[in-house]
Order: sequence, then structure tokens, then C-alpha cells
Amino acid sequence: MDVTGIKIDDYDYPLPDEKIAKYPLAQRDQSKLLLLKDGEISQRKFSEIPDLLPSDSLLLFNETRVIQARLLFQKSTGAQIEIFCLEPVEPVNDFQLAFQQSPPVVWKCFVGNARRWKSGPLQTELTVANQPVILQAEVKEKLSDAFLISFSWDKPALSFADILETSGHTPLPPYLHREAEETDKTRYQTVYARLNGSVAAPTAGLHFTEKILQQLDEKGIDKDRLILHVGAGTFKPVSADTIGKHEMHTEQIRVSLRTLKHLYRASEKKIIPVGTTSMRSLESLFWMALRLHKNLPDPFHVQQWDPYQLSIPEDFSSRKALDVLIRFLEKEQSNELKGTTQLIIVPGYTFRYARGIVTNFHQPKSTLLLLVSALIGPRWKEAYRFALQNDFRFLSYGDSCLFLP
Repeated sequence: MDVTGIKIDDYDYPLPDEKIAKYPLAQRDQSKLLLLKDGEISQRKFSEIPDLLPSDSLLLFNETRVIQARLLFQKSTGAQIEIFCLEPVEPVNDFQLAFQQSPPVVWKCFVGNARRWKSGPLQTELTVANQPVILQAEVKEKLSDAFLISFSWDKPALSFADILETSGHTPLPPYLHREAEETDKTRYQTVYARLNGSVAAPTAGLHFTEKILQQLDEKGIDKDRLILHVGAGTFKPVSADTIGKHEMHTEQIRVSLRTLKHLYRASEKKIIPVGTTSMRSLESLFWMALRLHKNLPDPFHVQQWDPYQLSIPEDFSSRKALDVLIRFLEKEQSNELKGTTQLIIVPGYTFRYARGIVTNFHQPKSTLLLLVSALIGPRWKEAYRFALQNDFRFLSYGDSCLFLP
């Protein structure tokens, strides 16, 4: 199936700046909820979601944790240089191991005001765990879209996680046009966040509270969790005129064997991902299994166009795909599937597992909006028009949607 000719302009809508939520609500679950169910669009409160979900739902959460990814340095000339840590490169590229490292470490980074940093190391004095620390950053290599930056610090007993958590700043989306504040450290984080690795929050999850999670349990709504570490590419606008010219960023996925078995047993349930990141992780499982089944190289990396180019054997069902992954992990005596995905979900995509989604409102002309359209079709326009007319708050700190097509 050729979807590459999809025109990006068809996924545009007017979004006035005043509709973008610059700050979160004081209470997470008091946001508005746009409900699309049984073909009807209505306005509800997010706190009602335990009553609005089908009784046979399985909610799938992304328990990644946002890192304090922005480090600020001041040159002797007074120029401020911002280093935005994207992903670890050396000595390991696994997020969990990378955070435990002592110096030096190398990360792929964006550099703000890079033209003012001609050469030589940058240095800043920090206080970490009540002790003074000198952090140094040096350019190791310039890449086409970023830099490899080597970080070192003079207290090797401290890990890079200690440095970032104490001295880094929350990587708020650029469209908020404001500096991060202390409250963002907790509010730009889901209450169930567990593993460090994201430079953007899985924002659909920001509306959930411990009370809501408890009410879901009381209602008998099934739940499970996986990991997709959200990269900065999630904010990358589609600048091409057709989707075929847009390159998706690569993100790391981790799914436990226990979760795969749960999904296998729950194949009759309505699996509803919380957020586009959970959706892409869930759907990526099918394509990983197919790549493994076909003995394709690098089976645990889903390429952008796999769903539209790979042929699927008639007997290769969604349930069989999970069985393939489970058998592989058991054979390898591994409790966790680790992979990467560039999966793009656009109109024409056939969903293998997801039967709905909890999500926020997305930017015009974004791949996330195309994902929503793939699920609910052209009704996304009606839903977004309704939201704009009824003063819903948009984007990361904005209101939410429950789409049950």
C-alpha cells in the first residue's frame, strides 16, 4: 500500500496561541475530556474516565520518566550555551545503564547558541548531594543535526543521573515559549513514571492521578505498562509537502515478557493505549514479530514503512505475532524485549491491537495528528473543531480525548 503521497496540508487546522495551554491545571484530573463514542462527540471531565471506558478495556500506559535534559553553561564572555541531552552514545547507549555511569560520558545533544561556542570546553559549578561539583562539556563531533558532547565531572562517585536530576532543567516543548519552573519537574511527569529516558512527557498520561488509577481497579478495568523513551523528534514538524518525504525519528522500546503474555491472554479485550507513544509501542510489536518470523535483518528495529511494504502471511494473526515474541524471549531466557521503532501510523494503516486511544490534542500538520486520523478517520476535523469552539486547552499541558471508534 502506498501512503507516501498523503498531503500534509490536509492535516492542518487553525490553532491560535491563546488555545495552547502554557501551564497545567492545578489538579490533573480536572481537565476536559472530549469523548468520541458510538459516533457521538461530547464534552466530559477527565475524572469521569473510569465510567466512560468499556468494561472489557485493557489500558496500556507508557511508564517512561522525563529526564531533566537541559544543561546551561555560561561562557566567560557572558554568552549562555544550552546543551539538550538527547540520548547516550558512550560508554553505553542503553538509557538505564547510561545514567549509572561515572565520567566521562558521551551523549548526542542539541546545542543552543552553538555559534557562540567556537572551541574548547565549557565549565560550570554545581552543587550535587550537598557537595560542589565542576561539570565540563566538550564537543567531540558535529553531526548533521546535532553534536556528540563529552561530559566529565570532578566527583566520579556521582552518576550522570545525579548531575542531571540536580542541575538539569525540564525539557518543556518549544511551543510553550517559556522557561521551565520548579513545578514543571513534577507536573511534566506522569504519576506512574518509572524509568528515566524521555526528553518529552507522554502527555496523555499527565491527567491520571493515583485516585483515578485506583478507581480503574475498582471498576475492573485491566491495566498494563510498557516503555517508549520519547525523543525530541516528537516535536519535529513535518516540513515536507507529502508524508513520504518525512523521516521518523528512532525511539527505544522495552516490553516485559509478563506484559506480552498479558496481551496474548487479553486478545479479546479492547486494548486502549494511553497516548500515541503507547500506541506506537503496542503496534510496533506486530512488526517486530513479523520481521523475526521472516528472518529479516535487525528484527527488533521497526522501519518507518514496514506496515505498508511488508507482506503478511495469511495465517500470521496479531495473536500469533505475540506468540512469536513470547517464544523468542523464552528461548533466549530473557524477561524483556528491547527494540527500537521508527513506525509511522498514517491513514490507511490497519491497527493490529489498539481499539481506541486516550490522547491529547496535537499540533497541526504533525505525525501525531495523522495517527489520530488513521484511527478515527476524517472525523478528527469535527472533533478538533468542537474542541476549539468549546474552549478546550491544546497540546502538552492541555485537555484530553478518549476516542473509541
